[in-house]
Amino acid sequence: MEKILEVKDLHVTFTTYGGTVKAVRGVDFYLNKGETLAIVGESGCGKSVTSNAIMRLIPNPPGRISNGEILFKGKDLTRVSEKKMRSIRGVDISMIFQDPMTALNPTLTIGTQLMEGLRQHKDVTGSQAKEKALEMMDLVGIPNPEERLKQYPHQFSGGMRQRIVIAIALICEPELLIADEPTTALDVTIQAQILELFEKIQNQMGVSIILITHDLGVVAKIADRIAVMYAGKIIEVGTKREIFYDPQHPYTQGLLNSVPRLDLQGEKLTPIEGTPPDLFSPPEGCPFTARCPFAMEVCNKVYPNSSQLTDSHKVDCWLQDERAKQLLAATAAK
Repeated sequence: MEKILEVKDLHVTFTTYGGTVKAVRGVDFYLNKGETLAIVGESGCGKSVTSNAIMRLIPNPPGRISNGEILFKGKDLTRVSEKKMRSIRGVDISMIFQDPMTALNPTLTIGTQLMEGLRQHKDVTGSQAKEKALEMMDLVGIPNPEERLKQYPHQFSGGMRQRIVIAIALICEPELLIADEPTTALDVTIQAQILELFEKIQNQMGVSIILITHDLGVVAKIADRIAVMYAGKIIEVGTKREIFYDPQHPYTQGLLNSVPRLDLQGEKLTPIEGTPPDLFSPPEGCPFTARCPFAMEVCNKVYPNSSQLTDSHKVDCWLQDERAKQLLAATAAK
């Protein structure tokens, strides 16, 4: 399959009065054309920073991309000028930001905000921009679009605002859409509608999607592949089936064990004990060691190599090392 995006050894740091925060530490992943990749993990693990880095929206200072490559259709976005990047944002790559309640300008009509990007990047007349805006409102399921175009954000519900935010992101027909927690502020009924909308958009437009979320229910619905992120690193990646039915990293297993299940009614959820490490001074070894029930001495001192389990399934964990497996088995036998 054709790769539309490749992120290689990405590092993002933030310099503060208290020291340097290593928010993203050597992230590697790729996205195929027409695919949905979900990046999941706890709050603070670096998901949103990674997505902002792809869009080159890391504020400098205090933040900066300190190392790595972001290859979009073979072009390294870390090396293009800001002027060139402005021509890419919204046209080739679009982003849906968190919280639709604050994403729209309350002083401008929905129509003005919908048409702004189109008129900025495309050579269109006012009537052509309006026609395209109406078409996008119809695509995302806004009823009576002719009247709604003249209204303001406060006249829309949360779910309808999220649909407008999606329409704004898609109006220039980008090839890559980054959705950062697109359903977090919505109730479960509206969440389901938004996820169905993503599927519809992908089928009709063929757009590639990176979905940033901590909600594994959302992931199960629309993702093709899943990357599990922890403490600024991607520690496991695989297809949806591999991650849900054959998770190999203890952190991935912990995330799945903490999700409510209909077939286990009445049983208590199993939380992941402890807290993520301080990224001012991240650990030398596996960052999950302090919370891992299977941690060994080597985990605390050396970061594990990536183990390629299948063509699509990869994990960073010492438990995949044959010597570590033998040691763990011998310990369990005692």
